[in-house]
Amino acid sequence: MLTDSERDRYARQILIDEIGEESQEKLKSATVCIAGAGGLGSAIAVYLTAAGIGEIRIADHDQVELSNLNRQILHWNDDIGRNKVDSAVEKLKKLNPDITLRGIGETITEHTVSRLAGGCDCIVDAMDNFPTRYMLNAFAVKNRIPFFQGAVSGFEGRVMTVVPGKTPCLECMNKGPVLREKFPVIGVAPAVIGSIQATEVIKYITGIGELLLNRLLVYDGLSMTWKELKINRNPYCKQCRTVTAEE
Repeated sequence: MLTDSERDRYARQILIDEIGEESQEKLKSATVCIAGAGGLGSAIAVYLTAAGIGEIRIADHDQVELSNLNRQILHWNDDIGRNKVDSAVEKLKKLNPDITLRGIGETITEHTVSRLAGGCDCIVDAMDNFPTRYMLNAFAVKNRIPFFQGAVSGFEGRVMTVVPGKTPCLECMNKGPVLREKFPVIGVAPAVIGSIQATEVIKYITGIGELLLNRLLVYDGLSMTWKELKINRNPYCKQCRTVTAEE
């Protein structure tokens, strides 16, 4: 049940025909894990916090560095040297004190992911490396948790939504070995892609609109163009080949 304060805070989105109070209550009841508190994670966390997700877990083991500040808008100059999750949660609590925010300053591994993301309604990929993305994808598929994947490089970005048993997973698109590397990025790219990921989460939880299922959305900020690629499930995918849709 929404409080009077929450009705006031979310008044503009409650006015949306597809949302209303019923869907706002669904957002309040949801738990979302955001894996990463960097460029993508900043945008995702800000908009999910503002939208009224009831509980948000943010997992990241890094500390704030000066080179982060061109894109990681939750972290400011005074935060350099702090744990990213502490910096992020501090800002987000000021944005919306009505929700539960948990900062988890641990490395996401096969041994910790169950504790960090288990029991969540959604997992949002805001990582900066593909090995961890694939590990999160595997956990999400195995546990039938929707996985909202996004990635950026330079002025470009890609985003897709994975619903285990219904759509291809990230592993379906794996074409070879995945390398760890630093990559160039302009701050507005994760802002664009992270906002789309947050939009997909809101739509999934409330059950409205059309999700990015079986589709990869590709953004090019330099030419300001969008492409949509059809993605099919790989029948030989080692992660999702045996997962069927739940009724």
